[in-house]
Amino acid sequence: MSQFKLSIDNREKLSYIFIVLIFLTLIIGLFKLQILEHAGLAKQSENNRIRVESIIPRRGIVTDRNGQIIIDNRPSYTVSVVPAEIVKGKTIENLSELIALDTNLIRKRIRRNMVSRYQPSPVKRDISFEIVAILEEQYKKFPGVVYQMERVRQYNRQLGAETYTGYVGEVSENELKKIADAELHLGSIIGKKGIEKKYDAILRGREGTKYIEITASGQLVGEYADKNKIPAEPGSNLVLSIDNDLQIASTQAFDTFCCGAIVAMDPRNGEILAMASFPGYDANIFSSVIPESLWNEIRDDSTHPLLNRPLKGLYPPGSTVKFVGVGAGLEEGLITENTKYKPCIGGYQFGNRFFGCWKESGHGSLNAAHTLEQSCDTYMYQLGLKLGVDKLSEYYRECGFGIKTDVDLPQEASGLNPNTTYYDKRYGKRKWSIGLVLNNSIGQGELLVTPLQLARFFCGLANNGIVYKPHIVKKIQYFDKTETIIEPEIAFTLPFSKNTLKILYEGLSLVVDGKHGTAKKLKNEYYSIGGKTGTSENPHGENHSWFAAVAPLEDPEIVVVAIVENSGHGSEIAAPLVGKIIKSYMAKKLGIPLDEVDADVAQSGDSL
Repeated sequence: MSQFKLSIDNREKLSYIFIVLIFLTLIIGLFKLQILEHAGLAKQSENNRIRVESIIPRRGIVTDRNGQIIIDNRPSYTVSVVPAEIVKGKTIENLSELIALDTNLIRKRIRRNMVSRYQPSPVKRDISFEIVAILEEQYKKFPGVVYQMERVRQYNRQLGAETYTGYVGEVSENELKKIADAELHLGSIIGKKGIEKKYDAILRGREGTKYIEITASGQLVGEYADKNKIPAEPGSNLVLSIDNDLQIASTQAFDTFCCGAIVAMDPRNGEILAMASFPGYDANIFSSVIPESLWNEIRDDSTHPLLNRPLKGLYPPGSTVKFVGVGAGLEEGLITENTKYKPCIGGYQFGNRFFGCWKESGHGSLNAAHTLEQSCDTYMYQLGLKLGVDKLSEYYRECGFGIKTDVDLPQEASGLNPNTTYYDKRYGKRKWSIGLVLNNSIGQGELLVTPLQLARFFCGLANNGIVYKPHIVKKIQYFDKTETIIEPEIAFTLPFSKNTLKILYEGLSLVVDGKHGTAKKLKNEYYSIGGKTGTSENPHGENHSWFAAVAPLEDPEIVVVAIVENSGHGSEIAAPLVGKIIKSYMAKKLGIPLDEVDADVAQSGDSL
């Protein structure tokens, strides 16, 4: 019994000793941590905060066919806020004062662009270096505020190329819902217009991820080495079919006019050589935050600088489409190359209405080719009546009007090509006059085209009836040094036989070379040129002036179409303008000074 009691006492003593040892170990450990190693551990604690940041890739650059820059990148800084590191009553208020942005707007942008509470949420892009310096020096005043070096788009303003370059901007919530790309998030930069939008996924590249080590007070320590770091993949570069020299010549030629459009194409492959809309805007303003006053000024401008006229501008084509009517008449057997209708006496009587010709004194008796040369309306009225609304509409459609060109640029308009169905819907079944076809036959009335559609049609005339799909990207150069060359693609063939095309081409030539040609002032001794003038009625002001040109006639390699709004006759305004552009192109090709290409004829004929 005494032995059993002794055993219990020993066990109790051992337990007490064990417990005491445990407490002593804890006390010694705490003493070591709190006293002996405090300074070192405190310093280590300062450096154990890790922040996840995105690596924004370099967006691909864009050059013309000769390697000249169209779109580049420039260095810039973006200020962001890490939501989890915000100090209430300090961060937002101090930042608001520094970047001159309302506190409510800052909070709104933080919420909108927040991917995670622990990742930077962009607040303002393209901040000055002075602001960066203040954030660096006074980091304790801005807990949770970070800045990142990013690249901002830089557009060659001299080119006036916003028609096809477009611009970039922050992705919106609606865009995020429509774009199936898991890498995009609020705050991401995407293409909004032009090739920036069409080729956004190719130009943008792929974001990477890095880990940044910071102190508890927010001071940057440096990049944290981590095997999970994901490198960014640079965007691919684009080589366009654009010729920068021709683009500049186009913008300079239009310099004295207000509104209109120019499209230059290579008929042999559909490449767009130049394209511009007037007036334009500086795409660089969208690379940063646009002041509300500037945005309102652009948006409310009565000349509509944001309208992409080559792709979305809808105009009656005027006499430029008389080739379609004449071609349809020849194909349908309604006329031959020598057919003459009632002489033009300044117009044509149809029912109780007299439809006038542009030349009040009349053109007399003409055949098909000379009708195109002198742009006689009276001949076309009579031919249009024989064709009828639907047959004429059918040929317009087969020549590419009323349908998109499928160019590799977004937001293109289809135009309008009226037929019986359209008129029945608009006016009521059989409640419209057959006389509407008279207007359609001379490119007036409800017929509406885009400058790009008209350029594509003349490319077909210049290329023996073969029409290539317009395209502006010539080559894609990937970051891994591989590349894709965009091959020309035939869109359709004009609905005309070789004999019909020959007659139409004769008319094209006579407009410049003929004795009574409406653009004979463009004739010169260095190269041949053909074309067609056009004047379309404008219910809101002066007539619109058109001209479409082909050069050189013996082996066409360029087609230029221009429309000048509210300006007058095609021969007086648009034809000389296009002549300057063609002259610039041909002088460079032939290696002769521009001032040596003088006109042989001092006066142009009266024209439409």
